[in-house]
Amino acid sequence: MDFEYSPKVQALRKRLAAFMEEHVYPNDHQWWEHTHIKSERRWEPVPIIEQLKPKARAAGLWNLFLPHSKRAPEGLSNLEYAPLCEIMGRVSWSPEVFNCSAPDTGNMETIERYGSEEQKKQWLEPLLEGRIRSAFLMTEPDVASSDATNIQCRIKRDGDHYVINGRKWWSSGAGDSRCKLYILMGKTDPDHSSRHQQQSMILVPAGLPGIRIVRSLPGIRIVRSLLVFGFDDAPHGHMEIDLKDVRVPASGILLGEGRGFEIAQGRLGPGRIHHCMRLIGQAEVALEKMCRRASVRVAFGRPVADQGVTRERIAEARIMIDSARFMVLNAAWKMDTVGNKIAKKEIAMIKVLAPSMACQV
Repeated sequence: MDFEYSPKVQALRKRLAAFMEEHVYPNDHQWWEHTHIKSERRWEPVPIIEQLKPKARAAGLWNLFLPHSKRAPEGLSNLEYAPLCEIMGRVSWSPEVFNCSAPDTGNMETIERYGSEEQKKQWLEPLLEGRIRSAFLMTEPDVASSDATNIQCRIKRDGDHYVINGRKWWSSGAGDSRCKLYILMGKTDPDHSSRHQQQSMILVPAGLPGIRIVRSLPGIRIVRSLLVFGFDDAPHGHMEIDLKDVRVPASGILLGEGRGFEIAQGRLGPGRIHHCMRLIGQAEVALEKMCRRASVRVAFGRPVADQGVTRERIAEARIMIDSARFMVLNAAWKMDTVGNKIAKKEIAMIKVLAPSMACQV
């Protein structure tokens, strides 16, 4: 087990940090103004992000998440990508600048790993180029969807099409006007003897007849938005989507019928590494702000930083952040060496630990 940065990762970290210093941090206020102050435009793509994307691409900082493959011979392992994800996570909107934001990263990896050449040409290439965005439709309101075998959305074969009926929610990214693709998980064979072979995944073009966004965005057939800690995360959003008799070409099925649970296992592991490392980046920013404030704030005639309770809280934050980082790196290393399935315990542990740590810090 070696968490030392390779020369390649060290070089990428240096370039990424420099890009953040020059282009991202100074423009954080522009993102805030667009998404929080200019409410009439907040569901439109954020201009500063669109302006920075060509610069990130020119700097060789585009699609950094891509794992090693024929398409990406220089692709990074989970362990190599983790520290880059931490740097991007320091500013919540910056991953999109580098085409490294969820759910697109997980969807691109899924199509790259499990898609046909036709599917890759139709959907993966425009996603990699940043011309479109996507959503992942798995969670349902009527079942505990953390157990993927509970999924009830029906995908039924009808000639050279599949017909989809069901309801999904917490469909992150589906509110974005650039979202052109849903990767949907549903049941193709509810009577199969194996609960793990009843589900399939299918590529669904957004906007097909029969798709209705139940909880959507202001100005786009809105009823209301699903909120996370009081935020609707415009312009991407978290949607509840109703699918009624949606017809999708049979060529959209991923890997074949009954492979949905297998695909879900392969897709969700790396995404959790990404989310956890981004949270660590945010926690580092919070700790830095805590230290700066403690050094200038005066109470009872002396800086707050001179008081024992403040130093204790800072020390505890440092311990929590470093502990979480090592656990996430360990999970990433294990995924790289023995695979996602065997690393499921470590993946589950960081999914609990990292958000808890970030909230405490």
